[in-house]
Amino acid sequence: MSDIIQVALRGSRKGFFLNSRGLPLRLRDRVIVQTDHGETLGSVFLKDPRLVELKRPTNVTREILRKATDEDLDQEDHNRAREAEAFEHCKLRIYARGLPMELAETEVAFGGHRITFYFSAEQRVDFRELVKDLAAKFRARIELRQIGRREQAKRLDGCGPCGRPLCCSTWLKDFHPVTLKMAREQQLSLNPSKISGACGRLMCCLAYELAQYRDSAQRLPPVGTVFRTGQGSMTVMRTDVFHEAVWVKDDEGAEHRIAYDEMPPGPYKQCGDCNCGKRGKSGSGGDSPDGANDDLRDSL
Repeated sequence: MSDIIQVALRGSRKGFFLNSRGLPLRLRDRVIVQTDHGETLGSVFLKDPRLVELKRPTNVTREILRKATDEDLDQEDHNRAREAEAFEHCKLRIYARGLPMELAETEVAFGGHRITFYFSAEQRVDFRELVKDLAAKFRARIELRQIGRREQAKRLDGCGPCGRPLCCSTWLKDFHPVTLKMAREQQLSLNPSKISGACGRLMCCLAYELAQYRDSAQRLPPVGTVFRTGQGSMTVMRTDVFHEAVWVKDDEGAEHRIAYDEMPPGPYKQCGDCNCGKRGKSGSGGDSPDGANDDLRDSL
């Protein structure tokens, strides 16, 4: 069975490849690998079978073709210089034609036969004339690919507000939907500068601990719940999901913080959630507030 090697490709991208030729490889060796778009230069990143198995690679069919030679490294340097030239020229042509698009990255295929331009835009862009300009300049196959803001940040790499490298450019494989409701459920500030990532979209990490927050929210009593303690009746004014605590108001109007472990046993319900009918009677003045609290406590 062929060894499976993890190879670091361009930027922060990595992939698994078969060493079917039995090449004697060491970490950081430069190799030429087979990809969907032809040959690509990369570096050996992980080769220990036990560590590779922990990552559980599946359906590995692409191969490591050979170790990189001096000619391969010279070709890579030439491609990088060509990419810088192509990037600047494309930006000038975009400006000259007034196209509503933002160029993110330029990538020259290892063989030099294809140049791919990655850009972001808020809507569809007619770039047919731009392709003609670029093809006339570089005499190669030109591809323009529109990517989203998150994909753009993944390709450019960087650090997030936490000070660590971006999740999307290190370990996150797929983008999952992130909504403003997730921030509300975690009682976060809805200030865009606080909950937005480098891409300008909502941070992917808002979804990491959402299940824990939802579990805590289900166990805590909702706002408006009334229950009895050793100090009398308490009404829940607000909840602290992260610390699993609630702020309650007593009969005298003073507020207290009660941790979940110190609260009476649930389940907790707001007045009106049960079928005792006390909410309607209390509104008509038939019962005293204390009587309503006693019935609500009995229903809990």
